Amino acid sequence: MAQDSVGLPSDYQFWMRKLSVWGQASILEIQQDICHHLPQFQEFLRQIYETLKEMDSSTIIERFPTIGQLLAKTCWNPFILAYDESQKILTWCLGCLINKEPQNSGESKLNSWTRGLLSHILSAFRFDIKEVGLFTQSLGYAPADYYPGLLKNMVLSLVSELRENHLNGFNTQRRMAPERVRSLSRVCIPLVTLPDFEPLVEALLTYHGHEPQEMLWPEFFDAVNEAFLLKKISLPKSAVVCLWLRHLPSLERATLHLFEKLIFSERNSLRRTECFMKESLLLKFALKTYFPYAPPSLVMALLQHPEDIPQGLRHQPLRRIAEMLRESVEDQTHGSCGGPFESWFLFVHFGGWADTVAEQLLMSGAEPPEALLWLLAFTYSPRDGSQPRAQTMAEVKAVLGHLRKLLRSPTLSARDLQAAAGERPGGATRPLACGRLIRHLLLNFLLWAPAGHTIAREVISHMAQTEETARETIGFLDQTLDRWDRLRMEAPASRRLARELLTELRTRPAQAR
Repeated sequence: MAQDSVGLPSDYQFWMRKLSVWGQASILEIQQDICHHLPQFQEFLRQIYETLKEMDSSTIIERFPTIGQLLAKTCWNPFILAYDESQKILTWCLGCLINKEPQNSGESKLNSWTRGLLSHILSAFRFDIKEVGLFTQSLGYAPADYYPGLLKNMVLSLVSELRENHLNGFNTQRRMAPERVRSLSRVCIPLVTLPDFEPLVEALLTYHGHEPQEMLWPEFFDAVNEAFLLKKISLPKSAVVCLWLRHLPSLERATLHLFEKLIFSERNSLRRTECFMKESLLLKFALKTYFPYAPPSLVMALLQHPEDIPQGLRHQPLRRIAEMLRESVEDQTHGSCGGPFESWFLFVHFGGWADTVAEQLLMSGAEPPEALLWLLAFTYSPRDGSQPRAQTMAEVKAVLGHLRKLLRSPTLSARDLQAAAGERPGGATRPLACGRLIRHLLLNFLLWAPAGHTIAREVISHMAQTEETARETIGFLDQTLDRWDRLRMEAPASRRLARELLTELRTRPAQAR
C-alpha cells in the first residue's frame, strides 16, 4: 500500500480512509463532514490529475493499483458528485485511465469499467436513476449497456447538428446558435481526451460560423492542443490545422513542444529531426502561411530542387536567388515586410540550396561571384548589417583563394589547411558565425579534395577539441550525408570518409572532445 502512493499526494491514504467512511452518506454527521472537507478533497483530486496526466493508462494501473477504488468511491458518493467542480476533475482523472488501443482483455475491461463511471457522472444528475433503470430493463438493456449508448448517441446528435444537414438534395443550412456552440465548447473542456468525444471535438474544431469573432472558448483550444501533443487524442490533420490556425497560442505551444523534443532528443541526427517534424504536422500548412510577405518569384525559384539542375549549371539559379534575397533584405523601398529573418528562414527552409552554396564556391575555378559570397555570409549571419557582412565576405573570399590553391597541390598537411583558414589582422577574434562558416568551408574541402582525405582525421581532431565544436562537426557530417542520399550523389570515397568520421566522433568519449 505504501508503494502504491509513491508519486501521489502524501495524504493519499488519509483520503482513502475518508472515502470509506463517507460511503455511509445517509448519516447526517457524515454529510456534514463531507461538506466541511470538500474544498480540500477537490484540491487533492486536482493533484491526482496532475500526476496521472503525464502517464499512459498501463503505467497508472501498474504503479497505483488502488487508484480505481479511490475514483469509484468518489463517483458513487452523491454529496461529492453534486458539485460541478468535482464532476469536472473526476472526468479528467477517469479520462487518464482510458486506453485508446487496448492490447488485452484486461485493458478492454478497464475501458468498459471506466466508461461506465463516466456515463454515471454525465447522466446521474440529469435523470432519475430509478426511472432510467426501469425504462432500460423494460427494453431488455442493463444500465451498464444503456449509458454508453446514450453517450454515443448524444455525441452523434451534436455532431450532426454542428454540420450542415442535407436532406433530399436540399441544403437546410441548419446550424447551432453561436452562444450554444460556445457553451458546448466549454462543456467539452474536461472531456477532450475521451475517445467517445473525439467526433464532437473534431466537429467543433472544423465548425465555422459567420460571426466576426472566435466562438469557442480559449480553454477548449488549450485542452485539445495539450491532449494532441501528449498523444492522448487522435485527430485528423484537417482538425489539427484548424486548431492551430484558429488559436495562435496553440500553434506557438506546438512549436515550442517540437523544439523541446529536438533539444532533448539524440542530437545531430537529421533523420530523427525529420521524423519529429513530420509527426508534428507543422509543415502541413501552405507555404504562404509561414511566409506571407515572400516575393512569389523567390518562392518559385526556391521550389526548384538543386538535384534537378546539372552540377555545372547551378551557379545561375543561385545568383538569381542571391539577388532577390539581397533586394528583399537591403532595399528598404521594395523590401519584405517580414524583415531579414523571414527571408533567411525562407531560404534555409529549402536546405538543398543553402547547402549547395559553399560547395559551388569551393569547387569552382573562377573568381567567386559577389552574389554567392553575400548569400553564404547571409546564410550564417542573417541579422548582420552591411558593414559586418562585407567584412565576412572579404574573409571568406581570402580563405577560398587559399583553399583553391591547395586543391591543385599534390601533397597537403594539416598545417597547410590551418594556415589557409588564416587569422584576423591584429589577432582579433572572429565573430562566432564567421568562424563557423569558415570551419564548414574547411570540412567541405576535406570531403571533396582527394588530398584532404589523408589529413581529415588530424584536422578534425584539432578542430573538434571542445564539446561545442564536436557537436557542430557531427551535425555538419550528418546533414551532408543526408543531403547526398537525397541527391543520390555519386561520391563513394567522400561518402565513405564522411561516414567513418561521423561514427568516430559519435563514439568518442565526451572528455576527449
